[in-house]
Amino acid sequence: MIKATTLLLIATSMALPLAGYTESPAPAVLRVGTWKTQQTIQPFLYQKYLPETLPCKVMPFTNPGDMKTALLAGSLDACGTTLVHAIISAAKDEPVVLVCSMCNKCSALVVGDKSDVQSPGNLKGKRIGYVPSTMHHLLLLEVLHRAGLKPDDVKLIRVDFFDMVTALSHGQIDAFLSGEPYPTLAVKQGIGRILAYPYFGDSIGPINAGVLVRRDALEKNPEMVRYIVSAHAAATRFLQQNPDEWFRRTAEFGPASDVIRQAAKNIELAWDMDEAFVAQVKCLGDKMLELGMIDKLPDWNRLIDTRFVTEMRNPAR
Repeated sequence: MIKATTLLLIATSMALPLAGYTESPAPAVLRVGTWKTQQTIQPFLYQKYLPETLPCKVMPFTNPGDMKTALLAGSLDACGTTLVHAIISAAKDEPVVLVCSMCNKCSALVVGDKSDVQSPGNLKGKRIGYVPSTMHHLLLLEVLHRAGLKPDDVKLIRVDFFDMVTALSHGQIDAFLSGEPYPTLAVKQGIGRILAYPYFGDSIGPINAGVLVRRDALEKNPEMVRYIVSAHAAATRFLQQNPDEWFRRTAEFGPASDVIRQAAKNIELAWDMDEAFVAQVKCLGDKMLELGMIDKLPDWNRLIDTRFVTEMRNPAR
């Protein structure tokens, strides 16, 4: 059954038609893509906050590129994505729209447990594992820039996130910048230590990932998008208020309990997109343009649609 608060949100939002939008019936099955990670877990709880007449099928992926491709092909109604990937897609004029946030923080720069590197400035000449065109790639470049280093001052080595801890333990790399749980796993196994948490309050802040829909779906079926954002907000709030349930469900993905609890200290589940969030996304776009990750800035008004999170934030209005 739907929670009373969710019923209120849905009932209120249904009374607020979006100007210029054409209402269409909700799909028979809501198809949502996400990762099986602690920080992107909310879609696995959507069904709890959706009408019984709207089944939700959650499809796990291992990278945002495949999810975005499935979204554009019509195989998904919504999907998680890193904000870097969302900006790259929008800069290519792909019809994607960010309708809510998903998580903040989640990243760390890790060096070997016995490494002589004590600050980012000591990374000159070191081999650093990274995945191109990801949020962590951008954060790594920003860390180097703030330490007075250029990408050519280090050796960037492409390593899949799943393999970074192993590569560090085998001496194939000297450091890596990745998302949780891999930094925590490296520390727990005695392989690595955290050199820095790459969050910059004066620019891009701790933003990380959000939820995308297709523009045609938003225009033809705003009610479906409203259901998605409402369920996402409700699931996020539930997990924030019930951390033991968050940990229990995350354990189903494989990480050990001690890793899950430690990693949670570096994770913020999220749903809202306030003015600070939008400003940080735009700053992220500026950094990506500066670093050559995109050729032009996207149309921010087309990429970011805050009207649904505004409804969830102010349900009585």
